[in-house]
Amino acid sequence: MSPQIYSEPPDGGWGWMIALAAFIQLALSFGVVRSFGVFFVEFLTYFEEPSSATSWVSSITVAVLMFSSPLASALGTQYGERPVAMVGGVFSTCGYLLASFATSLVQLCLFIGVLTGLGGALLYSPSMSLVTRYFNRRRALAHFVVFSGAGMASLAFPPLFQFLVDSYGWRGGLLVLSGISSHLVVCGALLRPLNVAATGAVPSPEEESRGKRLASLLGLKLLRHWDFMVFSGAGFLMALGYFIPIAHLLPHARETGFDEYQAAFLVSAVGVADIVGRILGGWLASCTSLTLIHQLTLWTLLTGISLLVIPLARSYGVMLAVSICYGFLGSSILPLRFSSLADIVGPDKIMGAIGLLQVMASSGALAGPPFSGWIRDVTGSYDASFFTSGSFFIAGSLTHFLLRDFFSCRHPRIAPKHPEGRQAEEMQDLSPA
Repeated sequence: MSPQIYSEPPDGGWGWMIALAAFIQLALSFGVVRSFGVFFVEFLTYFEEPSSATSWVSSITVAVLMFSSPLASALGTQYGERPVAMVGGVFSTCGYLLASFATSLVQLCLFIGVLTGLGGALLYSPSMSLVTRYFNRRRALAHFVVFSGAGMASLAFPPLFQFLVDSYGWRGGLLVLSGISSHLVVCGALLRPLNVAATGAVPSPEEESRGKRLASLLGLKLLRHWDFMVFSGAGFLMALGYFIPIAHLLPHARETGFDEYQAAFLVSAVGVADIVGRILGGWLASCTSLTLIHQLTLWTLLTGISLLVIPLARSYGVMLAVSICYGFLGSSILPLRFSSLADIVGPDKIMGAIGLLQVMASSGALAGPPFSGWIRDVTGSYDASFFTSGSFFIAGSLTHFLLRDFFSCRHPRIAPKHPEGRQAEEMQDLSPA
């Protein structure tokens, strides 16, 4: 039986099951990374390595996830989103399982960093591209729902991980995490492909040369798209600062003098604020007159300012309040980035655009936490790490000013549905600014 072909995105239906699967996938990938500070402290003690070296575990995980995104996008386009995502779930499960037997920091970087990072990429790109294609008018709302998975995980996982570490040690905690991650295979099975006639299909091998097909699968034409490259540059700066507070908030709290459960509660409070921010951000994205890119710029700027304030908080009440502000303000960045990306390049190019966007930000994700860990080792304090992170966010928000239509208060141009219109629009978008 041939799959159903839609004339336009259904804007719901099975799309909400796709959103649920992506929700769980983000909770068990980015949500775990955001909550990994509990294991970070244990690794510091067990392996007796400096913060700059130990930070490579989470940094490599995120970097591999982003570097592998173009590969995941190409595989998803070639073989379908469902089988690629299911393989990703297997990789993530095996990564945590093998890490529970690690005897060195290098092995942790290999098993958690490389294996689970690759699994996350094989899950992330297919699921996010399907969410984008299933929705049109409700696209921003769907993205906010999906990305709230990481916020809910940040609420639940830090106390859970601390309990697992206290009860079974870090090895037992990783073993339990491996069992939880096995549910990613089921989530991958929920990804039902969508055929929308208006978006255009990838040409078959008979219709173009092998080299052109590879370039099409990877979305390489977008490298000549001015707005996409500016957008990616801003993402690079945000990635430099994004994972610094995620990795260092808990140890910063411990260093300030709070016990492990107080520090873990700070991360949970960030998760609660993240969820509230996703709800409010989704509502604002659908009802405000501001374009999505303007909303993204505003939220990013305010997030950077909140990070600059965190080192100034010394009492637990003040640090809790500032952490909540950071979680609330930063919650809308990723959903708005993906919704804005669809506006800039069009839904038909979203799979390749996700892969390229992730790989361009990977160098920032790779360098950010180790760089801040090095700053901590040099200064003896995590304060400079948060100052650095906030500065990167502010710089990323200001980079959006280089977008061609940023000051026009008009929505970005999207490639038309008709082939002849799409070709003309591509010629315009790929030209220099």
